[in-house]
Amino acid sequence: MREKLKLDPAVIDELNDFLLDPDNPLVNGVLRVIAKYGTPEQINRQAEEARSLPNLLSRLRKMDSPYIEDLEWLEGVRDKGAFTTIGEFRKNALSGMVPVGEYAEDRAVTLEISALQYFPWLIEEAKRSIDKKELMPGRFIRVRRMEEQEKDNGDIAAVAAAMQIVGSSYVETLDTKGTDGSNVHLGGPETITGYFGGIGQPNGHPLLWLDEFLYFYTNYGIQQVLNINSGTVLVGYLAYRLGIDMGFKISVFMGNDNPYSILWTLMTARLFGRPDGSTPLVGFNVSKSIDANHLVLSAEIRRKLGLESEVRIEHHITETYKSIVRQPYCRREDLLKLAGKYPNISAKHEGGDPETEKERTHPSDILDYFRSKDEVCKSGEMDLLLANYLDKHAAVNRTAMALTREGLSFVAATKLHKR
Repeated sequence: MREKLKLDPAVIDELNDFLLDPDNPLVNGVLRVIAKYGTPEQINRQAEEARSLPNLLSRLRKMDSPYIEDLEWLEGVRDKGAFTTIGEFRKNALSGMVPVGEYAEDRAVTLEISALQYFPWLIEEAKRSIDKKELMPGRFIRVRRMEEQEKDNGDIAAVAAAMQIVGSSYVETLDTKGTDGSNVHLGGPETITGYFGGIGQPNGHPLLWLDEFLYFYTNYGIQQVLNINSGTVLVGYLAYRLGIDMGFKISVFMGNDNPYSILWTLMTARLFGRPDGSTPLVGFNVSKSIDANHLVLSAEIRRKLGLESEVRIEHHITETYKSIVRQPYCRREDLLKLAGKYPNISAKHEGGDPETEKERTHPSDILDYFRSKDEVCKSGEMDLLLANYLDKHAAVNRTAMALTREGLSFVAATKLHKR
């Protein structure tokens, strides 16, 4: 029976004929959006220039951004070696326990935090890390509105510059999505069953999403963005195959909660990769419902499809205390089972540890991501949200300690923590 599953090469030929048809409106739409910004070579060159640290700092100085002083401070403390070393952190984490002789760096877990909504939070996190000899994450996720970031004293450029200073990767979330009113299923409790369809990117949104990406790519060099819909995932694949050096991570909202859905996701990544085997899919969040055994099976699928070095599996260790999962939620033990066997795993911390969160007067809430800065400031809750963020930072460090005690390695901010 198994032989019946073999794909027919003729079907692949039909797919190629469809993609190469000069009258194909889907491909023509992608080509039209790209042409607005130039050739792929011109676009990539412009993005590289925009991403240059001297250019970002110059841009912030021209607008007299208050964040320049913070960035100069961050560079200064980095260069003075103010942050804990990996060796010092491990020594403190082991606290007299027998150290492991060799940590497997080829299977190091990336320490990830979400969501870095405001640039000043990064500075507060850095100050705490110096004071408490803690680690800064190796990967940051942002969910703040792009338009608001751009208008807020250059917040968007300040974070882009800071990521280069600290040596961490980061992901932005574009404004183009079904939450803009275009998805008729999203209307509060009255349409609760409609939410099963996800956020969505209705109608022409995939092309608007690509257009928005190319704007921020060419103006700020932003290379990695969140992806929440199969349509924008496919558009991302097509744009990358055409030569745009973009990257995206698939959001947990896409619901990859079993090995079959993960096979579907990785199969398309492989199908639409470049001839060199690379793909714009740099990572994907599996659903929080997936258990350790099926997470291991998913990692095996990734390995067998030759995507182990290309695609990071990003798994939630903690989650915001309100509005998204049943609490208490903490998957640190699952991570320890997976991390020693497979490379390219990310430990994502979207909330503090549950025992910390339940003591907060304002525990972390996923809905806070969608509030404007003006609303947060008027409510007087900015300090409460910062406290939530620092609880996530603490959870990141607890995970790093747990990994260390198991003889497992991690990736923190590479330019801050010397090995």
